[in-house]
Amino acid sequence: MQKEGQSLFSSFEKNRDYIHERLAVDQSFDIIQRDLEYAGIKMALFVIDGFGKDDILLYIMQLFAELDTEDLQPNALKKLLERYIPYIEVDEADDLNEVSDLILGGPAALVVEGADKIIIIDARTYPARTPQEPDLERVVRGSRDGYVETIIFNTALTRRRVRDRSLRMEYMQIGRRSKTDICICYLADIADEHRVDSLKKKLEAIDTDGLPMAEKTIEEYISGRHWNPYPTVRYTERPDTAATHLYEGHVIIIIDGSPSVTITPATYAHHLQHAEEYRQKPLVGAYLRFVRFFAVLASIFILPLYYLFTKHPEYLPTNLQYIGPDEAGVVPLLVQFLLAEVGIDVLRMAAIHTPSSLATALGLVAAIMIGEVSVQVGWFSHEVVLYLAVAAIGTYATPSYELSLANRLARIFLLLTVALFGGVGYIAGITIWILYLVRMESFHVAYFWPFIPFSYRPFRDVFLRSPIPLKNRRPAFLHPKDPDR
Repeated sequence: MQKEGQSLFSSFEKNRDYIHERLAVDQSFDIIQRDLEYAGIKMALFVIDGFGKDDILLYIMQLFAELDTEDLQPNALKKLLERYIPYIEVDEADDLNEVSDLILGGPAALVVEGADKIIIIDARTYPARTPQEPDLERVVRGSRDGYVETIIFNTALTRRRVRDRSLRMEYMQIGRRSKTDICICYLADIADEHRVDSLKKKLEAIDTDGLPMAEKTIEEYISGRHWNPYPTVRYTERPDTAATHLYEGHVIIIIDGSPSVTITPATYAHHLQHAEEYRQKPLVGAYLRFVRFFAVLASIFILPLYYLFTKHPEYLPTNLQYIGPDEAGVVPLLVQFLLAEVGIDVLRMAAIHTPSSLATALGLVAAIMIGEVSVQVGWFSHEVVLYLAVAAIGTYATPSYELSLANRLARIFLLLTVALFGGVGYIAGITIWILYLVRMESFHVAYFWPFIPFSYRPFRDVFLRSPIPLKNRRPAFLHPKDPDR
């Protein structure tokens, strides 16, 4: 969207008053305007309280106070920039609207009498927590630092692990009103430039007031398919995970205000990977991955399969006839499953909003009062609780939180197809689910790769957690510039 500009006036007072009115300094206590005069030259300093580094600005003002008129004559602007502002991040701007937006972002603006540009001093600091291990991506061994809500911290954590001269951190802003800082991060000599350009165009085309949900708002604009429950991008709060994807040729998006970075593109297999598998020996990592895959598949298929065998016991061999509830209960079996699914989601939401000091009490209420009592009064059978617990464990074992929620909807869909059409519905439901995933794309990449289209070596690496090769093998679907180097 084309931005309206306002060139500087020839009068210092007009420039100062324009910024004063545009930022409504008199109506906001945290927007500070200091009218100054050093060496016979009038100046006006604009800064947001809480963003500006007080010690840096105070030091600069102390230096200005020692200047004489001859020190700034002639060409006061050039001398201030090159000699008398002892700070690294100093810039200049000649658009009053742009300067106002910069001030709201944190930098301080210095309007100087007689200068044809305004000095921007990026001496800002944001309230931020220290990097700590993400709750959703914990590992037994490995780094304990994670991304935070400040974009500068996140770019530094990334560059610490990718000390490559081709690492690019391209800055842009999104949001007519929020002016949210965005960073597109990639390795220029590995990432496909067409993929990078396509992502930039999608981001530049976003026209909205702001990004209240940060990365989730961005995903809805760049991914499309809004009614698709499956995630087409991957989120991570671990710098080592982001660095690994950069080396493969992915493009990541870092958004100010969010501790999660967005990895593009991301296939179904990417959402099943976890850093813990690469923190162990290859054989142990392969075992852990196999267990994880089994848990994910069980979370999708075990409940519909149990319901199918319960409704159609003739499908069971003789030695498995014990499968099925001894007592059906007062509530129909399908309703039991649906109620239990909703109950688990309610419990999950309650756990999110429950203070940690009360979490134990919530667990006791869920396990004893709801679980055991509901079985005793006949609402649920013991078998339903057992198989639902297995499915829930598989859901929580899924590395990607977004994928686990989508798989839960797939499980409910299979339950309904079995209830309506029996065994045919179970097979047809699985077929529809697979075809749906096969038809999906993530930024023009097949979502079910490397299963469909099949690629042997990536399939082996995804399924078995192969040892780290002597040479980097980058996924072919990313079209890396140097696939074997």
